[in-house]
Amino acid sequence: MTRRQSNDDALHQPPAASAPIPYVWFEHRSWFLALVLVLVTFAAYQPVWRAGVIWDDEELVTDNRMVQAPDGLRRMWLTTDVLGYWPLTSSAWWLEWRLWGNHPTGYHAVNVLLHAINAVLVWAILWRLKVPGSWLAGCVFALHPVNVASVAWISEQKNMLSMLFYLIAIRLYLRFDEEGGWRWYGFSLGAFLLALLSKTAVVMLPVVLLGCLWWMRGRVRREDFLRSLPFFVLSLVMGLVTISFQYPRAVGGHAPQTEGFFTRLAVAGSTPWFYLYKTLLPINLTAIYPKWAIDASPWTAFAPGIILLGCLTWFWRRRKSWGRPLLFGLGYFVVTLFPVSGLFHQSFHLYSFVADHWLYHSIAGVIALVVAAGVEICRRLGHRGRSVGVVAGVGVMIALGAATWDRACVYAADQTLWRDTLTKNPKAWVAHDNLGIDLEHAGKIEEAIAHYEQALRIKPDDAKAHNNLGVALKDQRKVPEAIAHYEQALRIRPNFAEAHNNLGVALAQTGKIEEAIAHFEQALGIEPDYAEAHYHLGNALAQTGKIEEAIAHFEQALGIEPDDAEAHYNLGNVFLREGKVSDAIGHYEQALRIKPDHAEAHYNCGVALELVDRVRDAITHYEYALRIKPDYAEAHNNLGIALKKADKIKEAMAHYEQALRIKPDYAEAHYNLGNALAQVDREPEAILQYEQALQIKPDFTQAQNALARLQARQ
Repeated sequence: MTRRQSNDDALHQPPAASAPIPYVWFEHRSWFLALVLVLVTFAAYQPVWRAGVIWDDEELVTDNRMVQAPDGLRRMWLTTDVLGYWPLTSSAWWLEWRLWGNHPTGYHAVNVLLHAINAVLVWAILWRLKVPGSWLAGCVFALHPVNVASVAWISEQKNMLSMLFYLIAIRLYLRFDEEGGWRWYGFSLGAFLLALLSKTAVVMLPVVLLGCLWWMRGRVRREDFLRSLPFFVLSLVMGLVTISFQYPRAVGGHAPQTEGFFTRLAVAGSTPWFYLYKTLLPINLTAIYPKWAIDASPWTAFAPGIILLGCLTWFWRRRKSWGRPLLFGLGYFVVTLFPVSGLFHQSFHLYSFVADHWLYHSIAGVIALVVAAGVEICRRLGHRGRSVGVVAGVGVMIALGAATWDRACVYAADQTLWRDTLTKNPKAWVAHDNLGIDLEHAGKIEEAIAHYEQALRIKPDDAKAHNNLGVALKDQRKVPEAIAHYEQALRIRPNFAEAHNNLGVALAQTGKIEEAIAHFEQALGIEPDYAEAHYHLGNALAQTGKIEEAIAHFEQALGIEPDDAEAHYNLGNVFLREGKVSDAIGHYEQALRIKPDHAEAHYNCGVALELVDRVRDAITHYEYALRIKPDYAEAHNNLGIALKKADKIKEAMAHYEQALRIKPDYAEAHYNLGNALAQVDREPEAILQYEQALQIKPDFTQAQNALARLQARQ
């Protein structure tokens, strides 16, 4: 008797090549379902519209000089100046910065849109692979809260773009396999290259393509392997490029690694289980999970990996029946996790071996498997099962959407992210450090210091925390304590350019200019494009009288950061001191264009303008300075001088008097007021002002001469 094929068999057996594609309504409703998928995604991610920048977003995107530089594109593609080689993503940031600058909303909008498109592509590929429940799987991918770490984090546009081209490459290759036409093969290979240039986490695509062909046909032919060779070559080349960028940071630079090969092998066996748990039960998600302390000496450390391999072997042996979907879904999951499994050094391993954003490319495998299993169960239950399935599907989507909304609120700002992290992982020293930075920027210095100190209690060799604590202590005028922490940071990490710069600033404040210069030069030896170090070195050299060298460093600082108001201001001061008044005025005006409320720049610009007899313009700048800073005694005094030149004696006298109310021991203001009083024949009062000037400053020659002239006349 011939056995009828069950629904279970329909799931496990490869469909015949001529079998019609199920769900015939797909073509008619695809536009509507895709729109629903996009709208659902945007609804769940509403909190990101009010989100700012977090963690390394400023370093990589909004404050990245290479992103802002006109020649940034060339350097992103052709040099090793970048932090990591993902030139297509960097180029996207280069373009976006020109569209919305450092406003985060635009970047977040791009990330959410890319994620929505990726969800549609996940649905389309699963549908093409004849996986039951493909649209629901796309929805779950769109709404899964683990993906918030990629979507709500601007820096992880790397994930969004690489996933986009990765999915396009798969879809194009499947079309090539179904229809022929080498152009589809070429387009697929090109899309894969774009994916790799966005982020090389997609290097396992060639294996994924072979897996898809096995799923569709039940076997992989010799020509399939041959056709996959160019994909493997691209993976190998780009993988080596990534390692060449990552290794110096992960091993020799910012994040020294101590784990040996066997420890990393044990970690690699555990990470898929951790990610499987977070996929199936996405609770207690955090930006930084506790770093596992794995002892590779007992064999039990390798048990998770051995069990994983055993399961996959078991599924392979049962690939003709129930093991087939498990092997395909979980095999995809494990294969795509391989680059981030822990076998290869990465800078993030300094904090943790696992991270939510590393799951973005892999999670679709488990989602598709679970959804397909749920659909098959509901089908077995018949008409009643369909109703149960609809209710369950809607319930899952609502729960996931709510969890994503809540998680997106956490990623809205640094403070919320790091406070949430510390609630779940109190020993996350980097969270203490980063929260301290955010609190310091908010003016909460004492709270910031407490978090820096906590970071150092957890990790005493945290050079960054020592440096940040030094900055906070310097802000509290505790310069000797700050110097001690800068020096400790440099003992831990001698090539820490920022600590060299900060130590130089602190030493300059204590009068140790030559030592400060040495540290500024060391900072520039490590990081030649460090604009702040050029600026501070220029200040220090100007103090030692090395004017030409000082000017050169100010100009280098401005070549790197043309909109540095302080560098323009100080360069103007140097030019003014050298008598190059026109150059000084030009830089003061540049400083004021960038920072219109810079009272000192208005004042010094007024001084320079007076020197070239532009008295009216000088008066305007002094008045601007006083609107910004009403108790600016020197500006009142100089405005008085300018008004006196303009024959406005009474107004001049009023400003001298105001300067003296603010600063009673201001000898020059007493002298100038005396001159004005003498000019209006109020000689006794003038004599009194000269005498007061001399009491404050006995060697004030001009006041002595003026007093002598008045006394002789009387």
